[in-house]
Amino acid sequence: MNETTNTASRQTGEREPIVRMDKVNKHFGKLHVMQDIDLEVAPGEVVVIIGASGSGKSTLIRCVNGLEEFQGGRIVVDGNELLPNGKSGKSLQTIRTEVGMVFQQFNLFPHLSVLDNVTLAPMKVRNWPRDKALETARKLLARVGIEDQADKYPGQLSGGQQQRVALARALAMGPRLMLFDEPTSALDPEMIGEVLDAMRELANEGMTMMIVTHEMGFAREVADRVIFVHGGRIVEQGPPEEVFDHPRHERTQSFLSRVLKH
Repeated sequence: MNETTNTASRQTGEREPIVRMDKVNKHFGKLHVMQDIDLEVAPGEVVVIIGASGSGKSTLIRCVNGLEEFQGGRIVVDGNELLPNGKSGKSLQTIRTEVGMVFQQFNLFPHLSVLDNVTLAPMKVRNWPRDKALETARKLLARVGIEDQADKYPGQLSGGQQQRVALARALAMGPRLMLFDEPTSALDPEMIGEVLDAMRELANEGMTMMIVTHEMGFAREVADRVIFVHGGRIVEQGPPEEVFDHPRHERTQSFLSRVLKH
């Protein structure tokens, strides 16, 4: 366990990582997209994953909640083990219940109101009574700053508002871990700040988060640890000030020299 993970563990009073990946390998046909990935994420830690398009960073977090199968190695999420080639059984069901994820696209049900989008999973999966689900949903919509949009439909909202609904929906299940796969990439520039502000609040509240993003300023601000992925491998990782200001690996230096000049 590296120094950053140890620090986060001490801060939360827990030592067992909430995510552990041991020698994880993933193939798309002949393409080896994840190569011997070793990674631990401590409770309360915010890990931001950066890298060029096609580097394997989105595939990495999609493997954490079983959206992508992997072919070798071991993944343990909150004590539940995922097995290679989709042979995870009840562990996969448990992980998908306890891990929230926000995608590039909002994936909201267009025929349901904002409030119904947020209450659906707790009622169907957790078997919550409607009153409890509604109360939780309204609190979460207020938390992400769109409580006044509860009765509207997704098509009546801006992109930034829709993504915040998606965030509230993921939080409604009470997850121990939140995954974000480039949550601002489909947004207009003026809407990006709305979503990043909501994510900052989550980080400040101690939510364990794994975030794939191209927003380098945001990564520097919220991350406890930044991971640079290249060619399906973790090439470099460390505190944001170390990775951004003093990158050691040639690939990291080359990537940051391109993205930080804009």
